[in-house]
Amino acid sequence: MSVIQYTERQNQIINIVKKNQPITSEAIAKKLNLTRATLRPDLAILTMSGILEARPKVGYFYSGKSNLDFYKDYIKEIKVDDIKSLPVVVDESTTVYDAIVTLFLEDVGTVCVVSKGLLVGVVSRKDFLKSAIGGVDINKIPVGVIMTRMPNIIVAKPEESIIEAAEKIIEHQVDSLPVVQDAEVDGVKGYKVVGRISKTNITKIFVDLVTKASI
Repeated sequence: MSVIQYTERQNQIINIVKKNQPITSEAIAKKLNLTRATLRPDLAILTMSGILEARPKVGYFYSGKSNLDFYKDYIKEIKVDDIKSLPVVVDESTTVYDAIVTLFLEDVGTVCVVSKGLLVGVVSRKDFLKSAIGGVDINKIPVGVIMTRMPNIIVAKPEESIIEAAEKIIEHQVDSLPVVQDAEVDGVKGYKVVGRISKTNITKIFVDLVTKASI
């Protein structure tokens, strides 16, 4: 994985902080014969990247963290709610044909199936293919007949970390997970679908990180 390439001046700042910590921005500027305003962007980058720590009225410290440590900490803090996509949902009474149309129009691999607003199942491209090969009348049979039903559905909660979601996707060999919240309708407890998280959502996080690190 790529890491941030610090400028020569930023490396000088790191070495100064290492040798003189804690040290104020004013003292760093004096050692480099520069103004505090000139150093401000460099100090901001070094602080945000985690290599330096700033303490009010004390100064800067060298954290000892590598760029990789920073990325690890950053990824652990990202929640499912931060990167989830809009859910693609159909009612269980929807015909298999209409559900297939929805899947292709939305360009997704899995569709969530609900009844009275609560998640009751999911249906994937593989499920649709099986039904078509099996001679099911896709214009008449409701999608509820071919779906995978609760409780055999792996879900993610908005407050979970993307690491937890990724582990579920890998362990259960699925392309995506419904993102759900606990809900109750007419005295029935279940899940309300509030999003979806897929391999694509998670991959984008790593691509963004590598892109930023290469700038």
